[in-house]
Amino acid sequence: MRADNISALPGRNYPLGATVNDAGTNFALFAADATAVELLLLDDSGGTLAAYNLVGHTDLVWHGFVPLIGPGTCYGYRVRGTYDAASGLRHNPNKLLLDPYARAISGAVRWGREVFGYVVGGGDDVISELDSAAHMPQSVVVGDGFDWSGENRPAVAWSDTVIYETHVRGFTMRHPAIPEELRGTYAALAHPAAIEHFTALGITSVELMPVHHFVDPQHLVDRGLRNYWGYDSIGYFAPDKRYSGSAEDGGQVNEFRSMVKTLHGAGLEVILDVVYNHTAEGNEMGPTLCFRGIDNRSYYRLVEHSPRFYTDVTGCGNSLNAGSPATLQMIMDSLRYWVSEMHVDGFRFDLAAALARQFYDVDRLSAFFDIIHQDPTLAHVKLIAEPWDLGEGGYQVGNFPVRWAEWNGKYRDCVRDYWRGQSGGVKELAYRLTGSSDLYQADGGSPFRSINFVTAHDGFTLRDLVSYNEKHNQFNGEENHDGSDDNRSWNCGAEGETDDAEVLALRARQQRNLIATVLLSQGCPMLVAGDDIGRTQHGNNNAYCQDNETSWLDWENADQSLFDFVSRLISLRREQPVLHRQDFFAGQGGRGQRRQDVVWLDEHGNEMSERQWADPARQALAMLLNGDETADHTPDGRVVRGDTLLVILHSHHVDIEWILPRGWGNNWEVLVDTAQPDTHEAPHGNAITDSLPVSSRSLMVLRRV
Repeated sequence: MRADNISALPGRNYPLGATVNDAGTNFALFAADATAVELLLLDDSGGTLAAYNLVGHTDLVWHGFVPLIGPGTCYGYRVRGTYDAASGLRHNPNKLLLDPYARAISGAVRWGREVFGYVVGGGDDVISELDSAAHMPQSVVVGDGFDWSGENRPAVAWSDTVIYETHVRGFTMRHPAIPEELRGTYAALAHPAAIEHFTALGITSVELMPVHHFVDPQHLVDRGLRNYWGYDSIGYFAPDKRYSGSAEDGGQVNEFRSMVKTLHGAGLEVILDVVYNHTAEGNEMGPTLCFRGIDNRSYYRLVEHSPRFYTDVTGCGNSLNAGSPATLQMIMDSLRYWVSEMHVDGFRFDLAAALARQFYDVDRLSAFFDIIHQDPTLAHVKLIAEPWDLGEGGYQVGNFPVRWAEWNGKYRDCVRDYWRGQSGGVKELAYRLTGSSDLYQADGGSPFRSINFVTAHDGFTLRDLVSYNEKHNQFNGEENHDGSDDNRSWNCGAEGETDDAEVLALRARQQRNLIATVLLSQGCPMLVAGDDIGRTQHGNNNAYCQDNETSWLDWENADQSLFDFVSRLISLRREQPVLHRQDFFAGQGGRGQRRQDVVWLDEHGNEMSERQWADPARQALAMLLNGDETADHTPDGRVVRGDTLLVILHSHHVDIEWILPRGWGNNWEVLVDTAQPDTHEAPHGNAITDSLPVSSRSLMVLRRV
């Protein structure tokens, strides 16, 4: 240590991070292989105001107490120990390190040779002696004070949940009703104009793309781009300052809390997309910003017998080691912090299969799941898995434990294929429409375990999905090699922009077909911000680096007709118990039973035969939902029964006449017709008794009257 260092008071080894009281601040850092830890108090430029040796050392935690400092103080660590890349040890006291438990982070990485632990160009086995302090963001001491009085957490039942995946910055940057100085911030997302959109649409839960402090990778910065999506976390307790309008260091914390409180006041849940599978430090040639320089062997999964290298099942250079007690504790402490101190209502876990990998295969009974399930703080929050990673055996749709919902990739693929006429029949579609019982019923699950979606942040927008046969990612600077290649023709005319009215009408109908299917299926629907107003990214299906008008919602050209259509469907879903059941249907596929809760019908009004279920060319199917067999129970114990509905799906390119089923009532009225979306009253007339015309590539909903 430097001669001018002084020793901090011993302090406590728990809690980890910087903890404020009236007398000063306690600092605690887990570093199992360190030989010494230095705490630096910093000015805005990274200069050292004071340096303290942490002399307390308990249970692998270095700790110390510094009197008379409090919220707003910027700090960082230098950690001494062995640098031996071949052994997985990468301590370098020349590198200023972020606190893994920092509740706020100020500034950004200023890329240069200084932030790398090794000599750039000389191989990662040669330690760098360049000081990184002036190139690093800083950890910030944060207090706990916030007035939560009057807050009511929505606690939306899973069966009532409608998720809206959005981006703090992208949702608000071009909104004309939000003051320009607020746009792109947490405060903007809590602005009355934003809340009005959420509530008018009818969604219940706002799912935010990553807000944990993240890094703009050097390769993007060098190309003049940014990490817009935010999937490169470096601070799992810190809301990113780039989404804050506060000039005060640490002010982003209370701005985030104010946003949550305001959204809760409007009855809206807040769900965070969290990235506990990897960090922004990349592989062995990446920078030393935090975890690598503190305790590389605890925080990361290293290649067995060759610990210089990182096990990578994420495609991002490294994988966090959730099997390590210290890493698992950090993840759990982070989750508890966001629930107890920031009042969020749930989490969507990016590449969640990576967290289950204690050894080689994905283990659904791993320590990660066991600990989450027994944790009282997390007992009532929503847990959503992206149930795959990029490693072998990483596709785990349907295999996560009870209490976990999953992004149902099989639902997405099946519904897309059906509406573009490439499904190979309707048998799988029936499972997807009814909550995917083939995936979630066997272990006592419920339909809501299936998060139903056809688009997400990753991929084409809904409008682009039906408008482009190929991706157009040239502006990402990767020669259009990035992004998925899985789109196939929608037979909607020429690709891309067009003035052809017939082509535009068909594309618009296909958008309605897809989003209507999501909202009429059992399970939990998820919409992507902008899909409700016809947002386009002009064919870019991987806009992760486009922090500009490519990604930001274009409110000026919003498709009001589409918004009204989606809003009416969400309202219909909410009003009809048969569209959001809490359990699976009991009568799927049965014949001749008057009291079936679901009946499958063909276009002749007859129950589907085994031959029809097996027909790969079939493109027509009707789902009769028996309202007499489904009810909602209100909080005061009343039973509310809904209507009997008939949902007709017809993806063929010719119009047909649909015969209504006998024995289920004599009169029906049309509630929804994707071929005539702007007609609020029944477009085919009331009291339909025998049959009705069904347009090509359309979906209809009828109600028994």
